[in-house]
Amino acid sequence: MYAGFGESSTSASRRANRRAFGLVTALVVVLLALALLSWTTTGESGSPPGATADGSGSGPDSGSDDKPGQDPSGGSGGDGRLGLSGRFGEQERPSGRDALVTNPLYETGRLSPRPCPVPELDVEEPESMEAFLNTVADCLDDAWQTQFQRAGIPFTPPERVFWDEPGVSPCRAYPSRAGAFYCRASTSIYIGTSDVVEKWNGATRSAVYASLLAHEYGHHVQGESGLLEYYHRQRQLEDDVLERNAWTRRGELQANCLAGVFMGSVRVSYPLDEEDMEALLADAAATADREDGAEEDRTHGSVENSVMWTRTGLEEQAPGACNTWDVEDGSLVS
Repeated sequence: MYAGFGESSTSASRRANRRAFGLVTALVVVLLALALLSWTTTGESGSPPGATADGSGSGPDSGSDDKPGQDPSGGSGGDGRLGLSGRFGEQERPSGRDALVTNPLYETGRLSPRPCPVPELDVEEPESMEAFLNTVADCLDDAWQTQFQRAGIPFTPPERVFWDEPGVSPCRAYPSRAGAFYCRASTSIYIGTSDVVEKWNGATRSAVYASLLAHEYGHHVQGESGLLEYYHRQRQLEDDVLERNAWTRRGELQANCLAGVFMGSVRVSYPLDEEDMEALLADAAATADREDGAEEDRTHGSVENSVMWTRTGLEEQAPGACNTWDVEDGSLVS
């Protein structure tokens, strides 16, 4: 019955109170949901306070411009980002020496072949280079996201700064001697759409630029896997520059191998002929340490090792083949 037609005023009052209470409860739930959404968005997009530079970089003659020894953690509890608990729940990245030598990522097998039909590249057109780099970066995001899911490790793709005007990153200003670099403080990859062509002497084979991007992405993979935190801490404990360089070389050679892993995995949809493969290995040789260079500047490995680790990645196509940290023969990482 409707109130006023045989129902007592007390019953009607109680029903009205319940209806009002229900409306208030619903409103509170909506407000809480909006507040949680706002907090989550801010936590994911905000810049990490206090983070310092990684400065990993590669390129012809990168030499002393490479500064991988700066600790990117910034006291934020790990890898230079705000704590993982609010973003990933119970999921955590590996830490300590285990992250370096027995990382779960090493047990994930071969990268799944991913479709990566890249657009034709005109190196004289910055817009063409930007479109090409973004396409390859999309493929890298897809491939490594899947691999990290297999490993049970949280993963967020890097930001991309494919620049055409000079600027400043948290790691360094650009352009710099490095034709491309990864900055852990901003979890970003920096490549100049014209600058990179100039530094690579106008190379026209797109595979060279794809491999370069994959190398810098390899540093991001190291960071997301928890490896960089332990690496930086241990490297900074070394008083001797030659010992610090030994750590740096292992990191750079691993990034070479990880780049090869990706390039090998996409050969079906991004056809690489023999000349492309030769160009990739020639580029690995060109970005290695100079044989006549000072020992204090040897940070990227010998020509032989730079080529060897790149080829290993191309052939094996698995992160586990790139464990430069658990190699007893020091001549392979020299």
